[in-house]
Amino acid sequence: MSKLLWQPSEERIKSTNMYRFMTIVNEKYGKDFKDYPSLWEWSVDNIEDFWVTTWDFIDIKASKSYDKAIDDPTKMPGAKFFVNSKLNFAENLLRFRNDTLALIFRGEDLVRRTLTYNQLYDEVAKTAASLKKLGIQKGDRVVGFVPNMPESIIAMLAATSLGAIWSSCSPDFGIKGVLDRFGQTQPKVLFTADGYFFKGKPMDSIERIAGIVKEIPSIKKIVVIPYVSEEPDISSLPNAVPFKEFKDPDVTRIEFEQMDFDDPLYIMYSSGTTGLPKCMVQSVGGVLLHQKKELVLHTDLTPEDTIFYFTTCGWMMWNWLTCSLSVGATLILFDGNPFHPGPDALWKMAQDEKITVFGTSAGYIEALKNAGVKPKTQFDLSSLKSVLSTGSPLSEENFEFVYTQIKEDLLLASISGGSDLNGCFALGNPMGPVYTGELQCRGLGMKVYAYDDNGNPVVGQQAELVCAAPFPSMPIFFWGDEDGSKYHSAYFDEFPGIWTHGDFIMVTERGGVIMFGRSDATLNPGGVRIGTAEIYRRLDAMKELEDSVIVGQSWNNDVRVILFVKMAKGFELTDELQNKIRADIRANASPRHVPAKIIECPDVPYTLNMKKVELAVKKMIEGKEVKNKDALKNPEALDFFGAIEELKA
Repeated sequence: MSKLLWQPSEERIKSTNMYRFMTIVNEKYGKDFKDYPSLWEWSVDNIEDFWVTTWDFIDIKASKSYDKAIDDPTKMPGAKFFVNSKLNFAENLLRFRNDTLALIFRGEDLVRRTLTYNQLYDEVAKTAASLKKLGIQKGDRVVGFVPNMPESIIAMLAATSLGAIWSSCSPDFGIKGVLDRFGQTQPKVLFTADGYFFKGKPMDSIERIAGIVKEIPSIKKIVVIPYVSEEPDISSLPNAVPFKEFKDPDVTRIEFEQMDFDDPLYIMYSSGTTGLPKCMVQSVGGVLLHQKKELVLHTDLTPEDTIFYFTTCGWMMWNWLTCSLSVGATLILFDGNPFHPGPDALWKMAQDEKITVFGTSAGYIEALKNAGVKPKTQFDLSSLKSVLSTGSPLSEENFEFVYTQIKEDLLLASISGGSDLNGCFALGNPMGPVYTGELQCRGLGMKVYAYDDNGNPVVGQQAELVCAAPFPSMPIFFWGDEDGSKYHSAYFDEFPGIWTHGDFIMVTERGGVIMFGRSDATLNPGGVRIGTAEIYRRLDAMKELEDSVIVGQSWNNDVRVILFVKMAKGFELTDELQNKIRADIRANASPRHVPAKIIECPDVPYTLNMKKVELAVKKMIEGKEVKNKDALKNPEALDFFGAIEELKA
């Protein structure tokens, strides 16, 4: 049973952007909504009215207005939003021209740099002018192999101001991981840094950059940002120029290319653990409208806020964070290891920079708890009003950890969506309560349900996450998918005309959402589908375990549950501990969740975006090939699972 952890005061509720939005809807459409569930119902039953009202409320800047907000609210895929409107993404993010801090960069090497909105505009103007001189124009691809630093945002804004398409990878990607992504889309310009920092050590990137550009002949210019050294040696890189020399010093004005709402903006990538990553192309207006809705309404972001998200440029949360510029907020960019020089590093930064919105991953919160960090007693977090968590389901214990050890009076928003939509299906509600283990709400305008096998929406049962109506940030196409077949099979094979996302969820009676992990990784013992998240919630609470991964193994015409555990320092996997694990899972999840075998493993494999790869582990123990190990952060971890004799038939 979920436990109530926090309830906003009436004063706080009435001060939120969400409350103001609800008031406008009531006045405009003659309604009397008093709570979020009724507002959500209206938003998904009146898709066109909702998005029109949102467009106005969040103040999208467009040079030409739309003829129709949506051409067919029942068509998916293929619905067109804000038909015939003209706008530019970068123009919306650079609309503020003032001396407010736009970016604060904090590096692991203790460097601190700042840029005001005026300075950011000037830097983008100089960079865009040089890209234009190179011949970069609408539809060209410009990419970044970059740390999370100001120059990454400057490069993205410069490219998109011209109508070019941007995509990026984190510098901790290996050469093959980068080639699998950029190699498909054939970019013309590569922005990169000479390296990055990790756990206090400078990591050189020049050699990998040389290997990358050698295999992508479309790259005509390499722009190198000095980071780990003041004057990096770039002689081994063809057509390379330092970032400072690349910028045109004489330009102070940006000519924003006006784009159609559904012109391409970003190329995002799937994890690529089952083959080449899917290259998901997303639109100018779709990303802007969707992300700004989430920031303004669901995150309650204002120009007075300072927002931070621990992310790399290879994760969609970087794109999401960057869109905060369109609100006029101050963004904190951090590059490096969040536990360097100590596990409390980010919370000292939160105190020093007076962060109001702190975003991170469920894995980080778990690691924080295990490290014994208690930010509440160590730092002054009086400015903090929200903590956001995503990447994987946040356990009930870690919901409570946030309130007991970080701050009692704040909004904890566990959010979930994906790179596919560059946003969320379920996320925070600043007007609503927080319950353990539960995402507060389904997003406004997102017709999200839990569908059973017959395609019926169910409440209080585990089922497939679907979206039954179109939304603006759906990919417009997959790169190289000429007939659209890959796009269709990715989302629309299960239920025709309905987006099936691949997550296993439960919608609660009060309209919240509980996540149970990827539906393609659900366990199926005895023909009953169960989510892995329920088991992880129990395991995460055990001090004896550092990490774990659980899979279903095909066995004797059925499926048996196999649990692998990485032991915490100082503990051993004894018979007594195995009995404790099984008893806890049986009592708090169900007898069906109890693993048939518990096996110690040296490490747990993760994608580059820090998601457990249960399917790859399942393939290894069943003797099947894992095709794209370069999509993993620690591919060597997989070797152990393919050599376990006791799991072979």
